Amino acid sequence: MNLAQQLINGIVLGHAYALIAIGWTVLLGVARLVNFGHGQMYMLGAFVTWYTVSRLGLPYLVAVPAAMLAGVAVGYVMQRVMLQLTLKQDLVSIMIVTLGFGYVLNGAAALVFGSTGQILETPLSRLDIYWGDLWLTWQDVALVVAAIVFFIVLKYVIDHTAVGRTARMVAEDPPLALLAGINVKKVYLGVFAFEGAAVALAAALVAPRTPILTSMGFDEVIVTFVVVVLGGIGSVLGSYFAGLALGLFTAFFGALVSPAYTTAAAFLVMIAMLVLRPGGFAAAPGSR
Repeated sequence: MNLAQQLINGIVLGHAYALIAIGWTVLLGVARLVNFGHGQMYMLGAFVTWYTVSRLGLPYLVAVPAAMLAGVAVGYVMQRVMLQLTLKQDLVSIMIVTLGFGYVLNGAAALVFGSTGQILETPLSRLDIYWGDLWLTWQDVALVVAAIVFFIVLKYVIDHTAVGRTARMVAEDPPLALLAGINVKKVYLGVFAFEGAAVALAAALVAPRTPILTSMGFDEVIVTFVVVVLGGIGSVLGSYFAGLALGLFTAFFGALVSPAYTTAAAFLVMIAMLVLRPGGFAAAPGSR
């Protein structure tokens, strides 16, 4: 086994996991809500990217924002439908609604795009980089760079801008934020729209690396859940490090043991992590 190659694979995979999970992390941090349709939103973003490039013949750089706009629309509509449930913090009903919404998205995607798998090739995914025995593509490089830039910008916005302060106030105490004159409804709508845009961006960057299937969303929900829990509820930096750690673990475990058992092993690691450090990576000082 080439350890250096597995290290590269793990870094790329880890940044993909972190980027896929960040929308759910922000949703949990601000609205204290879960979205079990998150994986299907990822699947939709991948299909929109593929359709824009392969069927409409538009450049990949146009397909990425198109997928993000589709994600914003889906997130906004989802939150509009269950806005009253969000304001009441009816978590059980919200979990059921988002799970049902995910199945609706899954069926709609199968109807529109077909149930067969698709392959997305981009100018970057066709360009290989060789360094001795090591190999990766420029799509991998773009994924890693985009994820790092995205996390840096998001951390800055949350910590140093009025938008971030408003989001933090709503996260801490929605009724008090409402009394302070903050439009909590708009914040919740904005957070869901952001989640849709973020997961669609992740899908557009990761889709050229994997087959695009209508069933792929269910797998991504599991990955997202592990990253969010390990990273700590609402922690941006925690999600980044958790995604990177999970990617490295998946790459090395799959190479040393078997890819068939990586999900089970990841959950065992998550359980052990929560027993030893209940706050996840967010328990470390300054990880928010």
